[in-house]
Amino acid sequence: MMFEVNYCASCGSRTERKVPPGEDRERDVCSGCDTIFYQNPKVIVGCLPVHEGRILLCKRAIEPRYGLWTLPAGFMENGETTAEGAARETLEEAAAVAENLILYRLFDVPQINQIYVFYRCGIASGHYGVGPESLDSQLYDPDELPWDQLAFPVVKELLQEFLSDSSSGEFPIRHSVIRHPRPRA
Repeated sequence: MMFEVNYCASCGSRTERKVPPGEDRERDVCSGCDTIFYQNPKVIVGCLPVHEGRILLCKRAIEPRYGLWTLPAGFMENGETTAEGAARETLEEAAAVAENLILYRLFDVPQINQIYVFYRCGIASGHYGVGPESLDSQLYDPDELPWDQLAFPVVKELLQEFLSDSSSGEFPIRHSVIRHPRPRA
């Protein structure tokens, strides 16, 4: 999932795909000024908001997975920490102020160049609502979670781990790599 940079953003010259000196992989390099264009993974940040033992989920108002339930999450912005981004996404998608954020889950998804970072958190004053990227938001008791209507497999995995951790009272930081099979040519 790499895209080609065809023209240099600095001088406008054409780029070429090559291994720059001192590098170990091909990059797009400007043929005029030798600027190297790096492509890095996207970081998705989110929260697992809990209030009085209930979990806050949002119903997606955007693709992919329109109309399905998920945790508030989205792309991290430049200039913010992962925790700030997760809190911002929670406010944007669920009109909820995340508090007491604690790092909880990391997913590496190298096939699509993404990293997911989730925090456990509370909800200030228990207030939540609906943001522009959500059709609805709702607090769910653990035994009422809409398992068959969850938008993403990582959300299901994260919720299952959280419920297991809740019963033990221990919440270790977990990390896993999700590898999707490569499409066959």
